[in-house]
Amino acid sequence: MQSWTFEEEPVVRIGRSVNNDVVLYSAVVSRHHVELRQTENGWEIHNTGTNGTYLAGERIESRPVQDGLVIRLARSGPNIQINVVQQTKGMSTIHALIAKQQAQGRSAAKESA
Repeated sequence: MQSWTFEEEPVVRIGRSVNNDVVLYSAVVSRHHVELRQTENGWEIHNTGTNGTYLAGERIESRPVQDGLVIRLARSGPNIQINVVQQTKGMSTIHALIAKQQAQGRSAAKESA
């Protein structure tokens, strides 16, 4: 299991392309698969990939992120748990936990195994 913490990024990009914040090495994950975006109302998840992003088996395009949310990239891809930690001044930190070991985070992320 791998995890990343993003403290100041307004957008966290996840996908197969090396210019994402979290890079996943899975054939079913799109190059630019999903984005987590911080808004005035909290974090939102946005599907940007062709193989879909799933929540409880249902394909989603956009959803608010609630603490502990688990999404799946493509029908058979990796599961990602998203945790949101509230901070002062309306900002929040987001943690992404990925159950697959074939993932890599960019230097913008603090990585812990």
